[in-house]
Amino acid sequence: MPLDGVFIKGLTRELSEKLVGAKIEKIQQPARGSVVMTLKGERRLDLFIGGSTGVSRMHITSVSYEKPMEPPMFCMLLRKHLVGARVLSVEQQEFERVVTIGLAAPGMFGEGETRKLIVELLGRTANIILTDGEGIITDCLYRIGSAGEKRMVLPGMFYAMPPAQEKLDFTAMNEDGVCRALSESYEKSLEKALVRRFFGISPLIARELVWRAYSDTEFRTEDAAGKDNFRAISACVTELSETIRNGGLKPYLLCDPQGEPFEFSYMPILQYGPSYRLFEKDSFSELLESFCGERDEKERRRQRARELTKSVQTVRDRVARRIAAQEQELERTENREYLRQCGDIITSNLHLMKKGMTKLVALDYYSQEGNQREIALDPLKTPQQNASRYYKEYSRSKSAQIHLTERITSGKMELEYLDSVLDELTRAENARELSEIRSELVDGGYMRDGSRGKKEKRQALGPMRFKSDTGFIIRVGRNNLENDALTMKNSAKSDVWLHAQKIHGSHAVISCNGAAPDQLTISQAASIAAYYSQGRDSSQVPVDYTLVKYVKKPSGAKPGMVIYTDQRTMYVKPDKELIERLRM
Repeated sequence: MPLDGVFIKGLTRELSEKLVGAKIEKIQQPARGSVVMTLKGERRLDLFIGGSTGVSRMHITSVSYEKPMEPPMFCMLLRKHLVGARVLSVEQQEFERVVTIGLAAPGMFGEGETRKLIVELLGRTANIILTDGEGIITDCLYRIGSAGEKRMVLPGMFYAMPPAQEKLDFTAMNEDGVCRALSESYEKSLEKALVRRFFGISPLIARELVWRAYSDTEFRTEDAAGKDNFRAISACVTELSETIRNGGLKPYLLCDPQGEPFEFSYMPILQYGPSYRLFEKDSFSELLESFCGERDEKERRRQRARELTKSVQTVRDRVARRIAAQEQELERTENREYLRQCGDIITSNLHLMKKGMTKLVALDYYSQEGNQREIALDPLKTPQQNASRYYKEYSRSKSAQIHLTERITSGKMELEYLDSVLDELTRAENARELSEIRSELVDGGYMRDGSRGKKEKRQALGPMRFKSDTGFIIRVGRNNLENDALTMKNSAKSDVWLHAQKIHGSHAVISCNGAAPDQLTISQAASIAAYYSQGRDSSQVPVDYTLVKYVKKPSGAKPGMVIYTDQRTMYVKPDKELIERLRM
């Protein structure tokens, strides 16, 4: 649900209690459409403003966001004017989705200077506008200045609120007033009538009010008029109005039957029935972070994975085209013996030839039938030079055959490696894993290092860890470099190594500590190895397992590529529930 006017009223009240009197210490802009401000009051708080997954938001956050290598210009502007400023007020403009933060900022000579930070929580993104005390815009996150816009938001202009909607304030109305307003609506759906007639009511809340009044979210306006002249729905609207006036709005999170966040609101949502679970959160900020934070993180991860996938796919396609061209060239070298034979036949017939001939027709003593062979000649060359030309082309083809075979073999290994990286990208579970894959590609020369200056060293995530039902630790690599480290450096020779057979996937190792793992542990480790492979969605996956001492890395092999012997094979089903249960 997007933030409606009533939800923002409850949110604003909460933020006002926590932020008024606090001092801005730090400002960062982790992404194009979001700003995080650190404030120090009774305790230190981080205020997040932004959003990118359908819900613009503003709330206290506990998430630690990554800082960009260079702060954007808008971030630098906010730092210049607001670091050291004290929050005077946090107010909502009536039922509009606009929140204004009043600030006392330090002036040039130390005296206080009034400023406003206006947050428009409209649509998919939040606009952040900094003005002076007179309302003149200093700058904004998104500038609005095209001729087709209803208003302009540009530096140097007076700030104007978004165009007002022709709606009614239901909190200032009694039941009779609500009934009259609905009776004047031309909407056939009662839900749409509520949304169109009253400020601050979203479609979700409108459906909930209709359901509470008539036990049917699809109830029609004419049916409500005929049944009770809108009395039931009017009573529900008036009750909500009383809750707002008494400060009784509370944060609720609604989860679907799979446990995923589905909706959020300031009142219990009951229209979906008992299969949807309702949770009351401690604060509106916690509610928004629970609902939006994970979605934003998933969206950022998907976007980053898409960008990496596109880059790797481009390189992979280029390698595949190169291999195809080399294979065609190699196919042409298969005719090299014919060239040598032509040279031999010319040499044996030099006494019959003279310069200027365009062809030689002679006995083909390589033919079992004793046929004649017609050989093309260069008329500008002597017979000896024509023979030498065929021998040189033969030698060139023979050398090309050796080099092309080597290059095609190397190219196919590179293709296998890039396919394994593409598989890793589909299975990356967080931003750190994507960063490590990118670093691997940079180290391999497949991508440019976008960082400037000194590289910041980060500790590797390390392999994923699981514990079998009988107590054995199972470690699984997250990427090719980690697979190499896990198998070749950080495992004992007597540990058991597992990998999905003949498909790309992670290395899995059972840490044995000198003991032989039981069959249940091997089966569970095989299921984990199958899950973290290209066979994740298959019903049966063959998984090879052997001792680590039988796993070798060929000289010059790409990261993650190994060969192994003495293996056994087990057919298992990738089991997500098992993975989550055994995860440490």
